[in-house]
Amino acid sequence: MKPNISRRTFFRGATLGTGTVLLAPLLSQLSAASSAPRPKRFVFVLEGNGFSPTQAQPVSIPRAKHPYGHTNIDTLEDVALAGQELSEATSPLKAFQDRLTIVQGMSGRICGGGHSNNYGALGAYSGKAGAAGETIDMALARALPGIFPQIGLGISDRAEHTVIYNTTAAGPDQPAPTRCRPDLAYEEIFGSAAEGAAKEKFMRRGNLLDFMADDVKRVSSRMNGEERAKLGEYLGAFENLRNRQSRLNDISKTLREQGPVVGDKYKSEVEADRLDAMFDIGAASLICGLTNVVTLASGCGDPYFSVRWKGLGIPLDKHSIGHGKGLDEKTAEQLTTMIRRFHMEQIARLATKLQSVREGDGTMLDNTCIIYMSDSAESHHSRCFDWPMLVLGDLGGRLKTRGRFLCMPKYGAKGHKTTANFFLTLLEAAGVPRKSFGVADPALKDIDTSGPISELLA
Repeated sequence: MKPNISRRTFFRGATLGTGTVLLAPLLSQLSAASSAPRPKRFVFVLEGNGFSPTQAQPVSIPRAKHPYGHTNIDTLEDVALAGQELSEATSPLKAFQDRLTIVQGMSGRICGGGHSNNYGALGAYSGKAGAAGETIDMALARALPGIFPQIGLGISDRAEHTVIYNTTAAGPDQPAPTRCRPDLAYEEIFGSAAEGAAKEKFMRRGNLLDFMADDVKRVSSRMNGEERAKLGEYLGAFENLRNRQSRLNDISKTLREQGPVVGDKYKSEVEADRLDAMFDIGAASLICGLTNVVTLASGCGDPYFSVRWKGLGIPLDKHSIGHGKGLDEKTAEQLTTMIRRFHMEQIARLATKLQSVREGDGTMLDNTCIIYMSDSAESHHSRCFDWPMLVLGDLGGRLKTRGRFLCMPKYGAKGHKTTANFFLTLLEAAGVPRKSFGVADPALKDIDTSGPISELLA
């Protein structure tokens, strides 16, 4: 007769094999009491070439537009998203509208503007000459340490790029990598958790589930039905990392007609395949417990922003589109909407995966905050008066981001906020408050731009 041992004792003493490092975080989450604090997680999704305020604005909410295109209101606008119609570009997030907040009107003039603000987008400083300081993703990574403090994934304008340095930094002159080859990122992130013969086995067999199979069987046999089901939910995240045909042909009529027929998306030269694979890797990294901070950078940084979205039937580069060039009968605005919708579909897919994994009395999505923004603020040639952002998830109730549209007072008006204020808000929600972040905008010295945005804090 087997001794009656507690779940905690079992998980602490379970003898694992080659997949120990990868499986241990999952077992730790299963063994934690439902009242235990849940990990806080952040995902930053950056897209190059600007995020137009009109594409962020809900269709059913009128926009007071400045002659230069940015916010033109004197007092804070706070509207519930319930019952509002999202823009065509952001409509793939409709299923998460009650968890979504759209923030308009924050400035980032200190970053400089132009084609890309590089490290400044996440650092709230001028990053034109390189990494001048830490960025918000790395600041949060220090506060929420994981096996990997932060994982940077993305694509550039060239399929042959393996690693680039473009948006993330640990400090001055300390840029952090953005991995651009899904197959190599997969091997590095998951294969590096093993050592010696185990690592050789991982590299040889390639499939993460195969690599962990013996340990999964051993642990599952000692679990009750509910615990076994939960473990199955966690492991399901890795099924998307198996080599398989691209799902992109299901996205749209355009893609079905013009999209290439591709094989393994982890080795594909098609940019949409590569980004799709990177979102899979990011989701699995979070669910596996390898990190609490993921940054996904799509064609960000100078000179990496001229991506051609051939997988979406758009052979024209984004630089030309940013200059107003259309294709066939589609305008530049319609083309950017198609591309942005693809990114929103990826975010919705990521959120759905996190929502499917139970955590305590809720799901992983309950304790995660996904931020979407552009590295070049409001336009292709940005001036950074307006830096639209989407915030999905309230970080376990620490943020007031459930179904809201917030538009800050215009640049220079009382109550105006900057991206630095937003980043301070995230740090406050993560439990590591600061008085300042990045570099203050000297042109705003006559108004108070210190501290977090109180309207976003619970």
